[in-house]
Amino acid sequence: MNIHNLYTSGTNLTNKILTNKRILRGLEKISEHGSSFSNTTSLLMTIGVRPVAIQLTPDVEKENKQYAISNSIGSGIIKFAIVESVALPLETLVKNIDNNPEKFLKPETIKNLTHGAKDLTSSRSYKLFTQIFKLGAGVLTAIPKSVLTVALIPIIMDKLFSNKPQQSKTPQPKATESFGNNFNILKDKDIFFTGKISNTLSKGIGKIMDNKKLQNIIINNEKYDKDIAKHITAGTDILLTGVACQQTAKSKQIKENRKKALIYNNIISTASTLGLGYLIDSLVKGKTEKIIEKLKTLNAHDPKVLKYVEGINILRPAVIFAGIYYGILPIFSTYLAEKIDKHTK
Repeated sequence: MNIHNLYTSGTNLTNKILTNKRILRGLEKISEHGSSFSNTTSLLMTIGVRPVAIQLTPDVEKENKQYAISNSIGSGIIKFAIVESVALPLETLVKNIDNNPEKFLKPETIKNLTHGAKDLTSSRSYKLFTQIFKLGAGVLTAIPKSVLTVALIPIIMDKLFSNKPQQSKTPQPKATESFGNNFNILKDKDIFFTGKISNTLSKGIGKIMDNKKLQNIIINNEKYDKDIAKHITAGTDILLTGVACQQTAKSKQIKENRKKALIYNNIISTASTLGLGYLIDSLVKGKTEKIIEKLKTLNAHDPKVLKYVEGINILRPAVIFAGIYYGILPIFSTYLAEKIDKHTK
């Protein structure tokens, strides 16, 4: 096969991917549920990839590894539970406004946020505004999430690494059954946000968006709509780490001689992830822009094309940051935290 045929074959494959209905549907879902997507990605990495990476770290005391693994698992579970309890309702309420903006926003607001776009939902300002609401669930829940994570560490340590003989207990419902029931409730979340309740809460969000000062701030910064997911993720991680370190230092259930290593591990992980994550994202972003332009061209007549673009801009940093934080850096941060802890004793 000559170079021309290889190029043509690659182009055809790219075109098929960028017009594949399942992939486009997935990008649309990511756009609508950005916080939930990031949250689910984090959960899978915290209970799977990161514990394995920590366990494989050389020259680290066994108990320090156990605390780091317990912190990872506890963080993933608590974050998923708390953030989803806020993110899912917020995403539903924002979608109400997407579907019927005239019902929840003043005419002036629609006009101001639409400026230059063919309609409100195509506007960069509107997308930035709504993504802040949807992705802000992580920020709103950062403090309780960190507090509960630290409180959960000793419990996970006891369950996973305790050598105590297990006492017989009264049979409990299977975890899969319990999770299945809860998942069914989550799938039917709209039953909690229909009718008057849904309208009232969506109107509350609408009133915030009707604020002219906030509108001006959003309009003047609409150029950040492509990076808002990345910036909110970074801000949330910094807040989570700060609170987690404070709670770890205060905890009476975590052994004193293990606290510093755990705190150092959290700080090193977050700082390294943000630095490396922003660097990699900036390098990848240029290539992503070319893909986005091609996607727009191939799907020019699809009314949801901007949602697909929004999905890509959420997907890219979520995968990069999660891959670094949970897959690449745990070995480095756990090892370095161990050395710093021993050096400061």
